[in-house]
Amino acid sequence: METQRAQRLEKLCSRLGHSFKDPALLEQALRHSSYIHEHPDTAGDSYERLEFLGDAVLELVITELLYDRFPEASEGQLSKARAGVVNEARLAATARDLEIGPCLLLGRGEELQGGRDKPSILADTVEALAAAIYLDAGLEAARSMLLGLLAPAAERAVERAPAKDFKTRLQEAVQEALHLTPVYQLLEAEGPDHAKVFTVAVVIDGRHTATGSGRSKKEAEQDAARAALEAWPPPGPAD
Repeated sequence: METQRAQRLEKLCSRLGHSFKDPALLEQALRHSSYIHEHPDTAGDSYERLEFLGDAVLELVITELLYDRFPEASEGQLSKARAGVVNEARLAATARDLEIGPCLLLGRGEELQGGRDKPSILADTVEALAAAIYLDAGLEAARSMLLGLLAPAAERAVERAPAKDFKTRLQEAVQEALHLTPVYQLLEAEGPDHAKVFTVAVVIDGRHTATGSGRSKKEAEQDAARAALEAWPPPGPAD
């Protein structure tokens, strides 16, 4: 059994393109909390702390890739593209390609519930492995692994993301039809600082054409622009 697991881990490292100087990091990245609960004498933690770090490493690497590779893309396009890569479904699919499932250390209960193919566990493990490689060999090694696995998906995500955000689309439509520029007015900001909700109106030719809300002024403006586009064309000029 130990020989079989060693062979699986060797194949996984080959697919990752990384040979661990500290094999304990690899083991931790594959160890689910349910295993710890059922094997309290196990040396080492579950992957949860590694997952926390790996989430940040993954987001940095993919954000940097998109920023450098697509200089003409808008912020909205880049954000949508990143969300298309750094998500549970994409990471779980990547884990299946790597055949991570058979390498996982799970408790019996999680095993019986199909944990080896559970999307949340698989996605978490990819993030944990990114952190394990980062701690084992540095950011460049983690970047190399992640780009090898996710760069093609990131590029496809940019191609699928809308080329223009709602504010840009509304501005172009208004300028073409009315030779005017939409103006955004903050109507209110409610709630505590850590959970404030902003409400914004978009004004076209003197009229409040639509309103929108969001957790930031920028998000509220996008929401207002979206609503204005849905109601296009706007009412006639103000009296």
